[in-house]
Amino acid sequence: MTTATASATTTPSPLSDPDRVLIFDTTLRDGEQSPGATMSHAEKLEIAQMLDEMGVDIIEAGFPIASEGDFAAVTEIAKQAQNAVICGLARAQIPDIDRCWEAVKHARRPRIHTFIGTSPLHRAIPNLDMDQMADRIHQTVTHARNLCDNVQWSAMDATRTEHDYLCRVVEIAIKAGASTINIPDTVGYTAPRESAALIRMLIERVPGADNVVFSTHCHNDLGMATANSLAAVEAGARQIECTINGLGERAGNAALEEVVMALKVRHDIMPWTTGIDTKKIIGISRRVSQVSGFPVQFNKAIVGKNAFLHESGIHQDGVLKNVETFEIMRPADIGLNEANIAMGKHSGRAALRAKLADLGYEVGDNQLKDIFVRFKELADRKKEIYDDDLVALMQDSAANTDSDYLQVKKLRVVCGGGEPAMATLTMVVGDAERTETRQGDGPVDATFNAVDAMFEHHATLQLYQVHAVTEGTDAQATVSVRMEEDGRIATGQASDVDTILASAKAYVGALNRLKVRRERTAPDADTRAISMYTV
Repeated sequence: MTTATASATTTPSPLSDPDRVLIFDTTLRDGEQSPGATMSHAEKLEIAQMLDEMGVDIIEAGFPIASEGDFAAVTEIAKQAQNAVICGLARAQIPDIDRCWEAVKHARRPRIHTFIGTSPLHRAIPNLDMDQMADRIHQTVTHARNLCDNVQWSAMDATRTEHDYLCRVVEIAIKAGASTINIPDTVGYTAPRESAALIRMLIERVPGADNVVFSTHCHNDLGMATANSLAAVEAGARQIECTINGLGERAGNAALEEVVMALKVRHDIMPWTTGIDTKKIIGISRRVSQVSGFPVQFNKAIVGKNAFLHESGIHQDGVLKNVETFEIMRPADIGLNEANIAMGKHSGRAALRAKLADLGYEVGDNQLKDIFVRFKELADRKKEIYDDDLVALMQDSAANTDSDYLQVKKLRVVCGGGEPAMATLTMVVGDAERTETRQGDGPVDATFNAVDAMFEHHATLQLYQVHAVTEGTDAQATVSVRMEEDGRIATGQASDVDTILASAKAYVGALNRLKVRRERTAPDADTRAISMYTV
């Protein structure tokens, strides 16, 4: 008797409901592979809970063999999930699959997702000919199916694989026991009509295709990931793999919010449904932005700051008369509070908690206490505090905590008048408080030099970016930095009405992330190697 006999219920199949599309979220796996987007253990558990609560059908929680940290996160997510299928990724190797099962087996509804590159370019990497690869697919999918009754198989770089061979290996995977077949556009090369034609071809040609769920995983290198995903659904795919905010390697993936809202808004021509609670979209979008350190671009579809703003006089007049003249969806549809009501220094904790809840943040009593102190400090420095100010405040709170190894305490900068800029910075380094004064080409350079004097590193600054959160001279500035050290990339983000102080916090935040990654043990090296061969 195999372990699979006793395993939990499998994914509900959309084959009995042709109008249902399963949402497979891979933010915690593919999304975390965005350079610099590493999440902590606690952050992964939090995001997984949010995904589970919003109705995601399958959560790909990580790559269990990549590191001890990934294994622990997938295991804990599997134990805590209430509704979603919990999936782990594994290469077409027996140790990978065994390790994956050890992590996901704790879930009420576990899934093993195994993959191999099937295109000529990817077959050359393990130096396998077509027959050898076919044998490995049969062996590894069979092994996975003997452990778990819910197995997904992916043909990495399927869109550049010869059609005859792709049909052959898909048939092998189905016969070996895979119940979901994923056809990834790994390099984002495909156009929508090609995406649809490929799925249609497989369904028509492969024996047993009508007994499995076909899935699509589209990368966004040419900006067509969402369009390719929806085209695949039109051709018969019934699972879309996506990420919050479109995070992912290189240019990212199809964005969950775009896919779901497209299905909702254009139900007239795309008559398919999902189980996603769309009112939770903006909350998880903002939280993922915080924990990943990747700000959402202003003009990002659905969740960008400008997605529901109108500046043209003609547009403003039309919206005031009838909002549908220039809006195809409402802010409330994604959980965004339509009334951007300013709060001030006389607002109390209850009002702040309610406002944060409107913005998608559910905070506990201890967190509210800390946020309220920061809110009052900000209210003393700004006349009015708007929704975006509170979002920035939450981001800054998440990025700079008392548990960080490096903590900015006080900063004084002198600049102008033809003299070199001078920064005097007080910072907690480990358990000790230190103060250093350094010069620089400008106030930001001087501040960063002061940080470097207290914390030795070899990281280089790759990106320094500032934008105003709201209007006015008292607006908060959000600063984003990106740093690289020995192939490791980390980002930091912070907000303050003092741009130089925000710069210091963002820089220190990135260094804290680099320190964590630097201290990881040997399995982390495997992560970098494995990431070269992911779906």
